[in-house]
Amino acid sequence: MKVLQLGKFYPIRGGVEKVMYDLTLGLSEQGISCDMLCAATENHPAETIALNACGRILVMPTQLKLAATMIAPLMITTLRKIANTYDIIHIHHPDPMACLALWLSGYKGKVVLHWHADILKQRMLLKLYKPLQNWLIKRADIIVGTSPVYVAESTFLQHVQHKLDYIPIGVEPAQVDRDQVRAIRARYAGKRLVFSLGRLVEYKGYEYLIRAAANLPDNYQILIGGKGPLHDTLKHLIADLGLKERVCLLGFLSDKEVPNYFAAADVFCLSSIWKTEAFAIVQIEAMSVGVPVVSTYIPGSGVSWVNKEDVSGLIVEAQNEEMLANALRRIFDEEGLRQRLSTGSTQRYQNYFTREAMVAKSRSIYTALLRQ
Repeated sequence: MKVLQLGKFYPIRGGVEKVMYDLTLGLSEQGISCDMLCAATENHPAETIALNACGRILVMPTQLKLAATMIAPLMITTLRKIANTYDIIHIHHPDPMACLALWLSGYKGKVVLHWHADILKQRMLLKLYKPLQNWLIKRADIIVGTSPVYVAESTFLQHVQHKLDYIPIGVEPAQVDRDQVRAIRARYAGKRLVFSLGRLVEYKGYEYLIRAAANLPDNYQILIGGKGPLHDTLKHLIADLGLKERVCLLGFLSDKEVPNYFAAADVFCLSSIWKTEAFAIVQIEAMSVGVPVVSTYIPGSGVSWVNKEDVSGLIVEAQNEEMLANALRRIFDEEGLRQRLSTGSTQRYQNYFTREAMVAKSRSIYTALLRQ
């Protein structure tokens, strides 16, 4: 079996490319030949990166970034040369550049379409891309989502429900530095720590998490990690509400720092408000260290499938700071609830969201396809 993961960027910055990378690494470590073809981002040089004896990352130079899409013409010529050496091409959507490369490649083998999310925000891009997207949906032998909810409810996939499946995203357990965890706890001694992590953008709903803090007692501390265009707006909101002592914007956190904040937190909070949040890997990273999750219900999204109500955490109405605050209070105030949800969080991670489970499900889908 020889597989190509096709799409997105390198270095790894977002959820889609992390899934591609983890699949490439996980499959190749099991002796399956698996490569990853993608475009460079952040001026990363074009190169071939050997992961091990069975896996490589083929990074193509980006000429232009247009509507959140990396324009990398060499992806097309490279794929034309190598496509037919693979038994399966696993393409990750949304990525118009990858789709165009596949369309022009002349590839005749099996195609797995990984539908991470609908194109929602870039309406002009969707208008231009839709004919190619329709071709891809028709061309795919199987379409997989990250949750059963998202693909079942996507308006773009209603006519192909017969060829849908899902592969839950899986991650390795967060690697925690216990000394650093103790240092974080000491910094906020006596506080009930609520951690959130993500880009400071509108769909993350941080405005509502900040406003929720105004409905919480003084012994709650909200920590928000990440950077983004709304930093100054959120900073002003915190000041206007008089919450400087209760809400802290931590800024960018390194890969080494992030697990320590997850482990130090009493609760992880996902306050997202739009379907742009299709899965939220941060939830399963929190679950990997046994942290309960408070998240929002977003119609059509897989977020509240990942965090199961009253098992791994609590789910509240989106854009509702009072309900968010009530859920955070309930986790601490209801006897035994936080410990029960912590145990449930760990078990749900182990049952559904390990990298091993993601690789195993992908491998079983590939095997079934090649038997057809």
